[in-house]
Amino acid sequence: MNFNGPEPIPRVCYEIFVRSFCDSNGDGIGDINGIISKLDYLQNLGIEAIWLTPIHPSPSYHKYDVVDFYEIDPEYGTLEDFKNLLNEAHKRNIAIYLDLIVNHTSTLHPWFVEASKGPENPYRNFYWWMTPEKIDSLGIAKRETSADSHEVYPWHENGDDPEQYYGLFYSGMPDLNYDSEKLRIELSYIIHFWLIDIGVDGFRLDAARHIYPSWVKYNNQHFWWFFDYFVRNIKPEAYTVGEIWAKADEVAPYFKNLNSAFHFDISFALQRILISEKDENLVSKLLANYELFAKYNPNFIDSIMLTNHDQDRIGSVVGNNPDKIRLAASILLTLPGQPYIYYGEEIGMLGTKPDVYIREPFLWSDNPDDPETTSWQHAEFSIAKNIAPLSVQTADDKSVFHHYKNLIDLRKAEPALSQILSPNIQGVDFDDDGIIAYLRPNCERPVLVIHNLTKLPKLITLPIEKKHFNHILFAGKKMAGAYSDELELPSYCTIILSQLAS
Repeated sequence: MNFNGPEPIPRVCYEIFVRSFCDSNGDGIGDINGIISKLDYLQNLGIEAIWLTPIHPSPSYHKYDVVDFYEIDPEYGTLEDFKNLLNEAHKRNIAIYLDLIVNHTSTLHPWFVEASKGPENPYRNFYWWMTPEKIDSLGIAKRETSADSHEVYPWHENGDDPEQYYGLFYSGMPDLNYDSEKLRIELSYIIHFWLIDIGVDGFRLDAARHIYPSWVKYNNQHFWWFFDYFVRNIKPEAYTVGEIWAKADEVAPYFKNLNSAFHFDISFALQRILISEKDENLVSKLLANYELFAKYNPNFIDSIMLTNHDQDRIGSVVGNNPDKIRLAASILLTLPGQPYIYYGEEIGMLGTKPDVYIREPFLWSDNPDDPETTSWQHAEFSIAKNIAPLSVQTADDKSVFHHYKNLIDLRKAEPALSQILSPNIQGVDFDDDGIIAYLRPNCERPVLVIHNLTKLPKLITLPIEKKHFNHILFAGKKMAGAYSDELELPSYCTIILSQLAS
C-alpha cells in the first residue's frame, strides 16, 4: 500500500478503542477529534498505522452492532471530522484502518427491520432464517462455544414469526447471508464508499472466519475471494487484515485473499511463556506457521500482538510486574511481522474481563479532572495508584513508555528487525528453557536477540559461531561489566547484539 508516505507496509501499528482513548469535547466519551489531537503523540511513539474499532452508529458502547455503514456515530463526531483525521494522519505518514463488520448487523439496522417483517419481505434473504423443525433436522440448534463466541444457542425468535434467525454472537447481532446477490452488491457499495469516496487505507475485518455459518463454512473462502477481487479492482494498495481467531492451520487459507491475519496462536503462546517463564519452542512454532502461511501466499504479512480489545490486558496477565511488562514488549517488538500495540499497552495499562474492564480510559495525566481522560465508565484497573499516567512516564526515561519508544525506534532503524515480508528468524539454542534467543539475519546488519524469561540472572556464553556479535544495540536493563562473549543477563531482561563494522 502507499498513501503518499514512504512505507509501503507500516511497520508498527496501534489499536484504538475509540470510546476510551481521548475526549475532545468534555462529554466523557472518546471521539475522533480526540484522536486527531493525539496524532503527534502517536507519531512520536513511532506508530505508522492505526486500527480504529467501529465508529458507525450503533446501540452498544463497543459499536460492533452496526445500524448504518455510511455514517459516524454522533458520539464520535461527523464524517467531516473523520475526513480531517485521515488528512492529518496522512500528513504524519500514518495509515488509518477502519474496522469493517461484514459478518452481522444490529437488529436495528434497516435491513433487519425489513427482514423481520416476514418471509415475503425483499430483505428476508439478507439474513439466515429457518423453522425450528429445519434447524433440528440439520442438528444445528446448539453449538460448542469458541474463543470468539460464547453463544450456545445461536438461533433466536422473532416474535410470532414461524422462522428463527441466526446470530452467532448474540440475539442483537443477526448474521448476514451472502448467498444474497443483492447483499453482495450492497457490500460493494460500502467498500467503495470508504476506500474511494472517503479514502481509508484499509480494513480490519471482524469475525472473518464466521462469514458463513458452520454448516456451510466451506463458502468462506469464496466470499473472501469476492471481497478481495472487488477491493483490488478499485484500490489495489488497500490493506486488509483479518480476525481469524483460530489455530494456524485454519488461519492459513485466509492469506489467499487477505494481506494479513492476526496471529492468535503466538499471542497466547507469549502469554503462557511470560507466566511460566519457560520457552515453548517459540521460534520453531513460528517457523512452522510461516511455512503454512506461505503455502497460500508467499507475501503473507503476519500481524502479531500481545493482546487486543477482546483479551485480558498483558499488564494483568503478568501480574502488573513492570519487568515482565517490559519483557513482553521486548519479545513482541523483536519478532518478525507487523506488531499491533493495544492502546495504553505502552504505559502498562491493566484490565481483565468482563470486556468493559479491558477497555478502560487511557490515562493521559495525573490530573484526576483531566478533560482528555474519558469518563464514560469507572475504571477499576488502570487507575493512578496502579500505573503511572503518560505525563509522568514521559518524564521518566526508565518508564514502560520509554521502553516501548526505544524499542520501536530501534525496530524501525534496524533493517533486520523491520523486515516484514519473508519473515527472517533463526533459533539460537542456549540449552536453557529460561532463555529465548534468535538471530534476525539481514545482508546489511544481522542482529542477535536474547531474552532472559526468569526472575534470576543468567550467565550466558555466546556460541562460537555467534561471538562476532560484539556490540550491544539495546539492553533492557543496565548490564554488569563491559561486553564480552560471556554476559550476565539480568532477570526478565532482553539484550540485542550486532557486530561492529570492520
